[in-house]
Amino acid sequence: MSEALAALRAGGKPAMARALSALETGFDPLALPDADMVALLDAAAADPLGHVIGLTGPPGVGKSTLTGSLLARSRQAGLSVGVIAVDPSSQISGGALLGDRTRIRTAPDDAQAFVRSLAARDRLGGLSDIAVAAAILMRAAYDRVIVETVGIGQSEADIGLVADTLVLCVQPGSGDALQFMKAGIMELPDIIAVTKADMGASARRACADVEGALGLVAGGGGWKVPVVAVSAASGEGIGDLLSAIDAHRGWLEREGRLDARRDAQALAFIRDCLRTRHGRVGLKRVAGHILRSDAGTPFSALLRLIVQVGA
Repeated sequence: MSEALAALRAGGKPAMARALSALETGFDPLALPDADMVALLDAAAADPLGHVIGLTGPPGVGKSTLTGSLLARSRQAGLSVGVIAVDPSSQISGGALLGDRTRIRTAPDDAQAFVRSLAARDRLGGLSDIAVAAAILMRAAYDRVIVETVGIGQSEADIGLVADTLVLCVQPGSGDALQFMKAGIMELPDIIAVTKADMGASARRACADVEGALGLVAGGGGWKVPVVAVSAASGEGIGDLLSAIDAHRGWLEREGRLDARRDAQALAFIRDCLRTRHGRVGLKRVAGHILRSDAGTPFSALLRLIVQVGA
């Protein structure tokens, strides 16, 4: 383990806050990344401790409230938790507009719970490159990491760059199931959470609609996507959702699925950063220089490609 990673783990919330602030200024795929930050990120990528849960879905579905409930239940179970709340960006400053951190309550003296708001910047997929790197840092320091996306509807695939378990949130009476089915988003989630389960009959109808939509998606891989009705307000179904998350993690940890997923994410992240930097033409020029072994050190690989190939 690197000294920097050991210091991050030992330093608690202040150390994580400093690391994320340095990340926002020291890691930029469009420039030459800071070498010390790259080394820390690679060390974190190589030594993950926690499980990353991605929460995605349209605005108003209740992702922030659900995040707060999952955080509270996880802390009650004795798990350390890091939360990244990705918000829409200011067109002027580039900063986060909504500040989801203010809507997710934590005890100020709880050293094992950390919440950070990050801006989506100009990413339509709901997750910036900084957020991906931040999740990898948190994954190396906390038992559970929750990444709540900006929630811009049908363009949510970026969360797949970092989530071990992707939870798609759907609310009753919104027609989301039909819209998601049309958009092909039903192929992305590992778990579907129907929020606001306390709405009764409409929540049950939403669950049935989602089950029907899932029936039209070609299965495969051996994991059956569960549909869980939850209410963050009443607490209904939160335990069931956490059980589904744990079951998915157990499934991933068998037969090397988790390592394979994370390797694929790392290689996709490299390609995504290069595509952002140079577009499809530039990516095609350097694609042959991306090695399978780069999955273990994606941040160093990105720096190498920038320097070696002029990417």
